[in-house]
Amino acid sequence: MNSGELFQDSYERASGQTVDGQDFFTHFYTVFLAADKAVAEKFINTDMAHQKSMLKKSFYSLYSFHISTNTDYLLEKIARKHGKGNMNISPVLYDIWLESLIQTVTVYDPQFNREIELAWRLVLAPGIAFMKFHSA
Repeated sequence: MNSGELFQDSYERASGQTVDGQDFFTHFYTVFLAADKAVAEKFINTDMAHQKSMLKKSFYSLYSFHISTNTDYLLEKIARKHGKGNMNISPVLYDIWLESLIQTVTVYDPQFNREIELAWRLVLAPGIAFMKFHSA
């Protein structure tokens, strides 16, 4: 199985345990917001229900970018919104985002192992690099 298939299967297991993956996304944001004071500060006054919905949608964009290396409208929009001219998200926060996500997957994917971890990292790496590029 290739990294894309491993990622997709793992994502389905991890997020499919509850309706719309709400437990998965709630847990992720709990971990992410607790990971660094700078992260928590960026989310003050954020509509977390909307944020979780956007994260869910962004996974499809990130996966598509991994496969095609072409960005879609959503990924472009997110990159602009998170860039220097808007939210000014520091590139280091993307690393915290990824580590928080991996930590969450370890809890919600009962088949999680090193190969699945690598698949998540490989699939998300191009999108994270794209986001970091727009933060510089």
